[in-house]
Amino acid sequence: MKQWMMKNTLLKALGILIVLSILVVGGSIYFIYDKLWIGPAYIAIAFIGIFIAKIGGVEIKSIYADVVFGIIDNGVLIFTAILGGKFAGVAGAVLGGAAGNTITDGVGGLIEGKIAAKLKRDNYEGEKNSFTTMIGKVIGCLLGAGIGLILVWLFGFIILLF
Repeated sequence: MKQWMMKNTLLKALGILIVLSILVVGGSIYFIYDKLWIGPAYIAIAFIGIFIAKIGGVEIKSIYADVVFGIIDNGVLIFTAILGGKFAGVAGAVLGGAAGNTITDGVGGLIEGKIAAKLKRDNYEGEKNSFTTMIGKVIGCLLGAGIGLILVWLFGFIILLF
């Protein structure tokens, strides 16, 4: 990992998380009523995260399990929140999101653990610290949400959002 990430990884990871969070909140606010572009906006922010990881010297293989976890976590959460909202309004969306998050954290954790065990079996010793864990999960969550939102739009589930 590059020298700039070697020292104070927690502080640097927190700074990068704040920057990515500002982009996510800003993009969400900007595109909230433009359902065609909100999914691609999340995916674009994920690619910014990938770029940050690469310039930080992170091997993508070392964050692969975290990325997969995030994709499962937010990818499914999109649908449970929408379904909950359709059936019971805002409270339903919150409950659907909470229930979906609980289930997808479990499923994502199972798969993340399987991937991590395989990497360990293959003697892969990638760097694991607060930065790599954070950036992998953020990238995965953004990709999962982006893909989920695009699928909602593509399959005509957009009606559920009204």
